[in-house]
Amino acid sequence: MGSLRCAVDLCSTQRYRLFRSVCGARSGPGTVSMEKARLTPFPREQAATRICMVSSFATELLEIRSKEPSLHVLVIPGNPGIAAFYKDFVEALYENLGGQASITAIGHISHSQKDYEHGRFFSLHEQIDHKVDFIEQELQHTEQSIVLVGHSIGAYIGLEVFKRLQNKIKMFVGLYPFLKLNKNSVTQSAIGYIARSSLLSKGVSLFASFIRSLRPSITRGIVRRFLGPSWSVAAVDVACCHLLKYHTMRNVLFMAMTEFQKLTEEPDWTFVRAKEDKIAFLFGVDDHWGPLSHLEEISKRAPGVNLSVETEGHTHGYCCNEPGSFWVAEYIANLIKKQSLISNN
Repeated sequence: MGSLRCAVDLCSTQRYRLFRSVCGARSGPGTVSMEKARLTPFPREQAATRICMVSSFATELLEIRSKEPSLHVLVIPGNPGIAAFYKDFVEALYENLGGQASITAIGHISHSQKDYEHGRFFSLHEQIDHKVDFIEQELQHTEQSIVLVGHSIGAYIGLEVFKRLQNKIKMFVGLYPFLKLNKNSVTQSAIGYIARSSLLSKGVSLFASFIRSLRPSITRGIVRRFLGPSWSVAAVDVACCHLLKYHTMRNVLFMAMTEFQKLTEEPDWTFVRAKEDKIAFLFGVDDHWGPLSHLEEISKRAPGVNLSVETEGHTHGYCCNEPGSFWVAEYIANLIKKQSLISNN
């Protein structure tokens, strides 16, 4: 059924918490017990998919609308920015918030099942503008508070959106954040090398579309082998239907190229310090996209930011399996409740 979780204050001067498994162990001094995560299937409200035109761009949304919302949570994905990957997470978060919040996961432009934009490529900057345009178009006149949740590069996007719409955003949470390049990451170096080459990007994208053209059982087998056995059946299907498209893969790599160019710069520490009471980050133990050295830097540059480390064994791609989705959803819900943005039932 999963393990109990504890939040342990590492020290009073470092304002971050370490979430660890304590199966068979007692809570010691300084620990705060949390509710056991549900790792088995449960009946829940189903998220619906729709296409929304945002500044003339077809945008895939995955959402659950609350009947009486006091809050709207906008989930910004990583790269690939496919909203369907977050289905379990969106549904679990809706339940953990007691149906008091509407939840929307917004896909990146042209990270979609259909090539709505006819082969056009979109940069990191254009994806940021897209999220700002969505909020101004769809949520501008709502009376509900808005919470931004950004995953991986979505955390960088979320911070930039927060900077532009400070009066609209009540809270920002970055999950396994990718905020700056990690020079020690072989994976990042390899992706950057491919993304910078138009020829290699075309080759990888053609290969991806070739894999999709195979018999479905073979395609799923290849995807599962490369992505790992921890991925859920649903996540594997999303990868087969959305990611293994030429236009999607080209956009994934083009966006990655622009990410790596931009993230050579330092984050805007002045803004982070100014809003530190409204910002939280969740890091993983062994995550090259958001290594713990970056957490340490945030704790020094903006000591008031809420920083946590997840050590339950979930990965950077937490949203691609149910245990990770459920765990992170409960983490987010607890943060929101502590901010008194919804009633704590």
